[in-house]
Formats: sequence, structure tokens, C-alpha cells
Amino acid sequence: MDELDPARRELLIGGVMAAIAAGMAGGAQASPLDSAQTIIIPKGEIPWKPHPIYGGHVQETCTLFGDPNKAGLYLSMIRWHIGFMSIPHYYDTDRICMVMSGTWWCNSGADFDPKACVPVPAGGFVRRVARTHHYDGVISGGTEPVEVAVFGMGPINYKPSDPTRAQGYMRA
Repeated sequence: MDELDPARRELLIGGVMAAIAAGMAGGAQASPLDSAQTIIIPKGEIPWKPHPIYGGHVQETCTLFGDPNKAGLYLSMIRWHIGFMSIPHYYDTDRICMVMSGTWWCNSGADFDPKACVPVPAGGFVRRVARTHHYDGVISGGTEPVEVAVFGMGPINYKPSDPTRAQGYMRA
């Protein structure tokens, strides 16, 4: 490979350095955000809704992407209020969960014993393995509601451990 003439090399390097400096100095303009391509929902504008069966005093929900009851990916948020927990249940698919705020109290099994729950504080991760019984929420001694982001593949096909309780919650 032929070497560049030193004068030509310095001219090329100088041009590249000038372009980099111009870009760093704000010479290049970024495109404006396209809200059709990048959808942003600030925390205060997340569209929470009362749980259709439990009511808003027990749990609120919000589906941000997809639908947990239909085939495909989904992302939902769940907010449990103090003193309420789900009855033991399971789903047909794995659920990937991240605690966004508060403390989520979780346990495995078809029996219900809030005192045996494990606290998962904000920033904690929980994977609910498909077809394994579990329950969760906020124990009576909790200090604040918990908000959990739940991601997975639908349909989840919710199944209570006790078939006589189609869906429900328990006081913790």
C-alpha cells in the first residue's frame, strides 16, 4: 500500500478533525423526536385502571403493549394496594417481572400464607415459571403500594389453584 504524502495526510487528518469538532460543538443537528416512532408515556400519565374484578381499592392495572390474553408479547403494569394479595394461581406462560416501586411480597405454592412471603423491593426481578402456583401482593404491614412491570407471551390463561374461586384476592 502506498503511503500518503505527509502534506496530503495532514490535510486529510485536519479535515476529519474539523468535522469531529464541528459535530461536538453542535454543528450537527439531531432529528426531532417522531412520536409515531418513539412512544413515551411519562410516569404520571400511565393510564392506570381499577382491576375489572377486584376494584381500584385492591389493585390497578395498565397494559402498555400487546394483550396478556392474546397471542404475542405484552407488557403490563400492576399496582397492589396495602393489605391485598392474589389468591394462589398460575399461568400457562412464564412472566418476567420487575418491581418498579414499593415492595412486592411473593411466595410459591398453592397454600396461602402471607407471613411466608419474601419481600422484593424496587429494582428487584422475579420470574414466574409457567404452570407453577404462586401468590403475591402487599402484606398488611406494608408501607406503600407496589408497582410491578410484567412482561411475557400471551395468552397467559390465568388458573386459580382453588377452582371454586374463579378469580380473587385475599386480605393479607
